[in-house]
Amino acid sequence: MADLEAVPEDWASALVVVAHPDDMEYGGAGAIARWTAQGKKIAYLLACRGEAGIDSLSPEECAPLRVDEQIASCAAVGVTEVEFLDHPDGMIEYGLPLRRDIAAAIRRHRPEFVITGNFRETWPSGNLNMADHIAVGRAAVDAVRDAGNRWVFRDLDIEPWNGVRYVAAASSPMATHAVDITDSFAASVASLREHKAYLEALSGDMADPEPFLRDMAEAAGQRFGGVLATSFELLRL
Repeated sequence: MADLEAVPEDWASALVVVAHPDDMEYGGAGAIARWTAQGKKIAYLLACRGEAGIDSLSPEECAPLRVDEQIASCAAVGVTEVEFLDHPDGMIEYGLPLRRDIAAAIRRHRPEFVITGNFRETWPSGNLNMADHIAVGRAAVDAVRDAGNRWVFRDLDIEPWNGVRYVAAASSPMATHAVDITDSFAASVASLREHKAYLEALSGDMADPEPFLRDMAEAAGQRFGGVLATSFELLRL
């Protein structure tokens, strides 16, 4: 595999767009912590409230719990602006309603950088990705163009925004770039640990944040100078 290039850091504001609470914490939060420490402004937009994510809790019980955990998780990496949409967890559909909601957020926040999750069919491990991740990641990429076209989603009545310069997808099997998270790795672990109820319901490797994230960071670092790293598929506009 080819070495990874450094993610450009010549930007000041970003919007994270993911499907569920915990999505960015499984691999990308170390980069977020690094960037907020640099003084960059970062906000989060989640397509749903994670209400279908814990088998032992009804959606009505689960949603407010996971919202609170995500807000705490974001605070651990220096993010205070967190928005939630109400697309149905587990049944999020790619389409104009989703693109419209994300384009509206891009127009409101006016980021230079949009960060999303893996929208490919598989993870780097070869395991199958899930439909919600693919739908939201793909819609985020397309919404960047939508946000800049004043004749698309005219009912939003928000000025268009053409200032996005990069789109980055975390945990992609087609990663091209990486970020050194050596100094922000502890913050990434703390961020994932805030998803207490979700982690308690899990089993296997993903239930233990530190070793799981360290394995990911070391694997990415093998292609990025041997440091702890998180990888992204970078798209340039």
